[in-house]
Amino acid sequence: MVENNGSVMAQQVAASEPHHPLDRLLRQDRLPHIWCSGCGLGTALNCFLNALIRSKIDPAQVAVVSGIGCSGRVAGYVNMDSFHTTHGRAIPFATGLKLANPRLKVVVFSGDGDLIAIGGNHFIHAARRNMDLTVVCVNNFIYGMTGGQLGPTTPTEARTSTSLLGNRDHPFNLAYLAAASGAAYVARWTTLHVRRLERALTEALLKPGFSFVEIISPCPTLYGRLNKQKSGLEQMQYYKDQSLIRHGADPRQADIALNGQIVVGKFVDLDKPSYLELQK
Repeated sequence: MVENNGSVMAQQVAASEPHHPLDRLLRQDRLPHIWCSGCGLGTALNCFLNALIRSKIDPAQVAVVSGIGCSGRVAGYVNMDSFHTTHGRAIPFATGLKLANPRLKVVVFSGDGDLIAIGGNHFIHAARRNMDLTVVCVNNFIYGMTGGQLGPTTPTEARTSTSLLGNRDHPFNLAYLAAASGAAYVARWTTLHVRRLERALTEALLKPGFSFVEIISPCPTLYGRLNKQKSGLEQMQYYKDQSLIRHGADPRQADIALNGQIVVGKFVDLDKPSYLELQK
């Protein structure tokens, strides 16, 4: 009888403990997530949380800030202090958090439309100041949550719901934009490069100043369908075939064309005074 009670107690304890190393970092009541099948955001979030563990930064000292869009849902899923802000205003909100409490590790996790379109000015000036933020941009080349409209990173000739004959505007090269604006750390990987992405995110979290990691991610529901791209494992094969790893490459040479080559790697890793260090 005692043995049976012990067994029941052991089962109860086991049931109350996390079943996965990341369980404690996720809000279980918000799951399952709302992202589409084949979307890379789950992989991006997984890499970020594993990087946080590898960095040994106390999650209690982390604040995650996002704007509007598919990527913005990350702030609602992480079991940390998090803030889902208005469209394009994640970086100024995060800047205020960091200035008010410099001990916090402030991470901005959002998408290309939110960070680079309506939030573009905030992005370049935070990088220029070398503000103490880690900015993670999941780039799927389109506005995924609001109908698949043309975005600031949509490749030339790519089709969206507002460029049915193909985009005629030259897109931003985010790695070049971040580097030219003054970021201390700039890297780009796809959702195929899980271990390399995890390592880059770890380095970015530990880097003083403005660190930027771009994650190229599929949007099979909108961008992929409109541009007749493969999905699932075939899309990962495309990333494998088309990715060119060039650490230290000149970011000016890292433009991304429709169905073209994707230059990935760590482009910038500088040691220079951060904004908060300059204010001392």
